[in-house]
Amino acid sequence: MEAIWPDQPAFGFGIDSLNPHAPRGIEAVGGQSKPEIRDQIVQTCPQVPGVYGMLSRKGDLIYVGKSKSLRSRLLSYFADSNKDEKGGRIIENTRAIQWETQPSDFAALVREQQLIRRFSPRWNVQGVPKRQRPVYLCLGRVPAPYFFLAAKPPQDCVGVEGPFYGAKRMQRAIDALNKVFRLRDCSQQQVFHFAEQLQLFDLDHRPGCLRLELNTCLGPCAAACTGDAYQLQVNAAQSFLEGFNDEPIVALQDQMENAAANQQYELAGRAYETLASVKYVHRKLAMLAKARRDYTFIYPVPGYDGCHTWYLIHGGELAAVAAAPKNAEQYARMKPTLEHWKAITANSIDRGHGAYPHTLNLVATWFRKNRAERQRTFLPEQAGRKYRAVLKKVG
Repeated sequence: MEAIWPDQPAFGFGIDSLNPHAPRGIEAVGGQSKPEIRDQIVQTCPQVPGVYGMLSRKGDLIYVGKSKSLRSRLLSYFADSNKDEKGGRIIENTRAIQWETQPSDFAALVREQQLIRRFSPRWNVQGVPKRQRPVYLCLGRVPAPYFFLAAKPPQDCVGVEGPFYGAKRMQRAIDALNKVFRLRDCSQQQVFHFAEQLQLFDLDHRPGCLRLELNTCLGPCAAACTGDAYQLQVNAAQSFLEGFNDEPIVALQDQMENAAANQQYELAGRAYETLASVKYVHRKLAMLAKARRDYTFIYPVPGYDGCHTWYLIHGGELAAVAAAPKNAEQYARMKPTLEHWKAITANSIDRGHGAYPHTLNLVATWFRKNRAERQRTFLPEQAGRKYRAVLKKVG
């Protein structure tokens, strides 16, 4: 490595806050040519789950990925068939590769998300042809909340869901949602005046755009509505964000059918495209809502190396993690943790929004793709029975 970088960079991914076991070791290989790096991978990289990072000529982390089999995944970057694809372009800019094994594919997935959020490697978030950058659907910004998109959502939102993909499709959906719920979409520089606000002089507030006249906005900039009336629309929009309101789909469906009946085919075509975008958002929101509603349990994940892990899923999010007990003594030490987990999950109204809210989409997608895994989960109060059953099976 010293031959590649005179001032050798510090290798490693840093602390893993969701690893209840001993810290995982880091391995790295490097060279001036692709064959040199490939040969080192063949010799040293194991066929186990883990995460890996690509480092550039300057030693910068430019890409993070995960795999069920590290060696197979890393060697795939060197295949001739991959030369013109994303992987081929990444490896052309790589002079070293580091990896960290994980006890399971799920642990690798969680660690990958953690690393991408921490380092924002440029090939994970930008500069990759045909890649759709993730955006979040936000409802917020006082004093008149509205729907908007953000790469990193602000903290003061009424609600945030995502990530979603396809900026153009999402922008169509955003425009439609604000119109259906009659929410403003103007700049924060706009001055807002609600109807009940007292003023010294009798002023005629002019709207900042035509949407008030078109009846697609309540007009909080022109004192055309009260704060309570606007809040009712925000509440309806929040219900849609939580997956419980299909009003925009019904409205757009009616608009498309009316345009087609009146032979306004261009308008019908635009309504069709917008409807498809909003349906995509609604499907995703419904999936996340189901996860928040139904996914509260302990998810036991075995590790290939004996590092078995219990993940507490609450409201569809990772809430806590602990090493799975292997004997009666370890289970006895874990009882206070289980009592705490019972307290966390006892409130059925409090669905998630804990320390790791960004894991909601990861958890929802994982159990959608791996439906059989749901059968192995159990509630904190069932931990003793499940643990004894495992001991009996081992014995």
